[in-house]
Amino acid sequence: MKNTEQGERRHHGDREEEQMIYGLRPVLEAVDAGKELDRVFIGRGAKGELMTELKNKLRERQIPWTEVPVEKLNRFTRKNHQEVVCFISAISYFSLSQVVPSLFEQGVTPLILILDRITDVRNFGAIARTAECAGVHAIVIPSKGAAQVSADAIRTSAGALNRIPVCRENNLKSVVTYLQESGYKVVAATEKGKEYHFQSDFSGPLAIVMGSEEDGVSPELIRSCDHLLRIPMIGAISSLNVSVACGIMLYEAIRQRLNSAS
Repeated sequence: MKNTEQGERRHHGDREEEQMIYGLRPVLEAVDAGKELDRVFIGRGAKGELMTELKNKLRERQIPWTEVPVEKLNRFTRKNHQEVVCFISAISYFSLSQVVPSLFEQGVTPLILILDRITDVRNFGAIARTAECAGVHAIVIPSKGAAQVSADAIRTSAGALNRIPVCRENNLKSVVTYLQESGYKVVAATEKGKEYHFQSDFSGPLAIVMGSEEDGVSPELIRSCDHLLRIPMIGAISSLNVSVACGIMLYEAIRQRLNSAS
């Protein structure tokens, strides 16, 4: 319980470092101005003409929102929030459909990292730092159910999140299909894999899927990927921290690409 409370305090501390907007008209203005909204929280059961207008605009712009009890909104601010609070994203997101063609135009061998429901901010930041060092061309995250790109995540990434394109997409299964149709090999790191990660060819256009801290890669993505790969485990503990596992996968891609170039 103590750890949960400490995590909750850190979570709200991170929020305070981000730009918070509250109130119906200010949030509507932020949406109309094209601000990058990281998350929108709306009071459960909130109604009214302006609230309906806000929800319609969020849908049009494919901006996710979460309905929460008013008590949660009150924890964000005690001021008159009118049952809506949002946070401006600490970064600008990219569209994967724009990133993929540009990589082929640059003549590089693409390496893309797909993060399936990574929820720990510090894990996310550490993964981004490793990804930037490994030359990953883009990180893909889901619109819902993923860690916030907060000030704390940027600090943990040592600024990597300001250097590497982050694509926030609504459906990761559609992302996998799109990449496969674009000539990518899509592999998932999972204990369900029948071959080791170093037994797979990482030398061509590649996307690596890493799963959540709790239950790994989702079954839907498991069924969609071209190959399921596992990392050798010899000790008594049966799993690695996801940021460590991600580093192992990415640097195997580097090893193979360096060997093929020499």
